Amino acid sequence: MISYVDTSAFLAVLDAGDENHQKAREKWKDLIVNEAILVTSNYVLVETFALIQHRLGMEAVREFQDDIVPILTIEWVNENVHQAGVMGLLAAGRKRLSLVDCVSFALMRQLGIKTVFAFDKHFREQGFQCAP
Repeated sequence: MISYVDTSAFLAVLDAGDENHQKAREKWKDLIVNEAILVTSNYVLVETFALIQHRLGMEAVREFQDDIVPILTIEWVNENVHQAGVMGLLAAGRKRLSLVDCVSFALMRQLGIKTVFAFDKHFREQGFQCAP
């Protein structure tokens, strides 16, 4: 099974205070036990590192880097995917939709990934299957 992983899932897994923490931990364990291929982008990683550092501190950043990043398949965003994300963002014209999300949508479509581990409603709105 291949699953794209969004920042919202990474944060929920790491932050015990997150409202989705328990569901996220259970889903994370399920993905690991079933040896899912966990795909994310370098854009998601930049966003995740910044939010973890701000919300949880440097020790959590180290934990993320040491324990989670090594098991990820990282897709590096090229110019075409970046431009598709920008066009999607501008076409949507929504304040709460991010460039990182739009780039993720474009990348998932390019790679043929239909399932995402995320707590962000925008993925469902775009037709992706959200887990949990």
